[in-house]
Amino acid sequence: MNTSVTGYFVIFANMDKSVTAEDIIECLYSERNDEQRKQLMRFFKTAIGSYGEGDEFLGLKVPQTRLVVNESKLKVDIDEIEKLLHSRWHEVRLAGFLLLVEEMNSAKPKNKDKNSEAKAKRREELAQFYLQHAKQANNWDLVDLSCPKILGIYIKYAPEKTEMLYRLAESDNLWEQRIAIVSNWMLIRNGIFQPTLDISDKLLNHPHDLIHKAVGWMLRELGKKDVNILLDY
Repeated sequence: MNTSVTGYFVIFANMDKSVTAEDIIECLYSERNDEQRKQLMRFFKTAIGSYGEGDEFLGLKVPQTRLVVNESKLKVDIDEIEKLLHSRWHEVRLAGFLLLVEEMNSAKPKNKDKNSEAKAKRREELAQFYLQHAKQANNWDLVDLSCPKILGIYIKYAPEKTEMLYRLAESDNLWEQRIAIVSNWMLIRNGIFQPTLDISDKLLNHPHDLIHKAVGWMLRELGKKDVNILLDY
């Protein structure tokens, strides 16, 4: 294929087979922008010794990536998504995680859903797949745009699985630790507060400001739902 992002919605819509990782990568690569790339590499701290050291960008803005995802969602097999998650390019990994978000959205139960058991199994599969590839979400935007709508949704419907967030909080990987706290955003929205408080306790003395900010963000969101719980904490 040889076209731009804006033309892909026609191509993807008319495809009678699955969209491949190669299709997604070619599409995103066609929109690379060197000037924007330099700005993004500074913004996401990719210099030596910084948290995003070595991350590489094509120079796309998030809406450009979302356009590709919106037009290819539910058409990309899980093994093709895995290829995206292991790309050298930040925007390609983002596309992979956003495609997983769409897969999880499609597995949410609906009222009187006759496929509830099958969807529960699918949510479990997607959550485990996400955990296996969590370290590929190796910058804060990849974490924040994916984990609440993947692990957060999974735990919303399976609250007994909250322990997976506690395990992530005890990881020695910065991004898994951020996933542990930011996933709570979806739980907070649904009135499930205790995991946020427990994980905040675990991470309060963390040395990195990306964790401080994430903990503060989730506590602020909790306070919007119940200020008395926040004040007591």
